[in-house]
Amino acid sequence: MGPVPPRKLPRHLIWLEAFAASVEAGSLEGAAEHLGVARSVVSEHLRALEQALGDGEPLLERGPGRKLQLTPRGRRLYSGTQTPLHQLDIKRLRDLTSTEPSLRLGLNHTLSSMLLKDIARDAAQASIKLEIGFGGPFELIREAQTRQRDLVVGFTPLPPHRGVEAESLLSLPFVVLAGPDSALARPARSGKALHVKELDGQPFVDWLQDDPYGGANSARFTNHQVTVREVARVESFLHLFDVLHAFRHACAITPDLRPVHPFPPDLHVWPLHEEQSQVVEVVALWPSGALSAEARLILKGLKQRLTLKRRKSE
Repeated sequence: MGPVPPRKLPRHLIWLEAFAASVEAGSLEGAAEHLGVARSVVSEHLRALEQALGDGEPLLERGPGRKLQLTPRGRRLYSGTQTPLHQLDIKRLRDLTSTEPSLRLGLNHTLSSMLLKDIARDAAQASIKLEIGFGGPFELIREAQTRQRDLVVGFTPLPPHRGVEAESLLSLPFVVLAGPDSALARPARSGKALHVKELDGQPFVDWLQDDPYGGANSARFTNHQVTVREVARVESFLHLFDVLHAFRHACAITPDLRPVHPFPPDLHVWPLHEEQSQVVEVVALWPSGALSAEARLILKGLKQRLTLKRRKSE
């Protein structure tokens, strides 16, 4: 019997693999190195996928630092795809067959700086091997859907998302946060809620376009015919502090994370008054029907600490 011929994937799956590798590597060069092909091949596969899905509208675009980021169309495609075959390497297969207690944990970048220390301590005390990854809401949800993560903690409205179970850990309203020299910091406003209309004409710090909460600010301003002067955009809540210290007259609308992280004392904060109040959820996500004993232990400790912090902040 002769050698078994290599299995051939359908063309669209080869294109999809190039797309997923480009997203995860952040560049065509990185994707090409990962897949073991030339950069021009990755580029060709991306163009073929874009043409096959419709009118050639791009799935990826250059973002800050020239790193590739998803367009809205690309984001929808990426969130619905399954695990690429190239991710199932020998190391991953060994992890799957190991009897050692382990947890594949996915964290939002911002929350990781607030929660990871205690989570890692819980894991160490229980002799649980941690495999830690970070990502945005769409990436983390996809990793839970495709069972690449046993437990995910991030910011997102509660699902439903197919193949995922979820639990809300904290519900955070929005607040107005302003720099030390903001014109909003007048004695008459002390302790009062601010309406979005009062931000008209103010220098403003917003979220990046691919952040799920950035679009909410644009909708607020449009609904109330408010015009702000945007001075910066940030990706992480924690970046906001440094930016408001630099643009000392600027303000921002942001989730109130004081139950898990204090605001710098020289920044001003007011509740945001809205006709229909909006909140951001801190949620735990895991694959449907697959909350492991290790994930359950880590989740229990996390919930206890967040409950205690919330009570102290009230």
